Amino acid sequence: MVTPAGRPATIADWLAQPDDARTELIDGELIPKAAPTFAHGRAQGHTVGAVGGAFDRRPGGPDGPGGWWIATEVDVLLDGRGYRPDIAGWRRAAMPAPPRERPVTVRPDWLCEIVSESNRAVDTVTKLRRYHQAGVPHYWILDQVDRTLTVHRHTADGYVIALRALAGERVRAEPFEAIELAIATLLGDDDP
Repeated sequence: MVTPAGRPATIADWLAQPDDARTELIDGELIPKAAPTFAHGRAQGHTVGAVGGAFDRRPGGPDGPGGWWIATEVDVLLDGRGYRPDIAGWRRAAMPAPPRERPVTVRPDWLCEIVSESNRAVDTVTKLRRYHQAGVPHYWILDQVDRTLTVHRHTADGYVIALRALAGERVRAEPFEAIELAIATLLGDDDP
């Protein structure tokens, strides 16, 4: 973990990082994100492909409901903390045009992290708490070691697990329940 000497890191410190830095600002600490592996990149790409085809476009049409903006590795500011989630989604009804600023200051409606071993606790504990605190409605955790997808739904008392599925399953996972998803594909496997 990287922090300025003798004080908590600030948003200004986070934004001053080099353009190619993969850091997040969580609770006053600049936390480096793990360098993505080939498997991580495939899971990220497959998940965007599976969800994005039906949702990342204007509403309506024969290929799915649309109505979302889906992006990868976008800096997002939530409650004074800076994140770079693996995948983020915003409903177009709440954000009619794609943002041009960095970081994005509109709260995402969906976040997805693909767990890296070096950042497992950050993804599964710290971010889970902070994303809930910020009011993110849905948080997905794709775990390539456990070969699972865990879908968290926001409630006033904390996230509840809306779905936990194994690699061999096909599911309708909120907020994208309009389509069926193969968990193995989301994890980066070839389509079954």
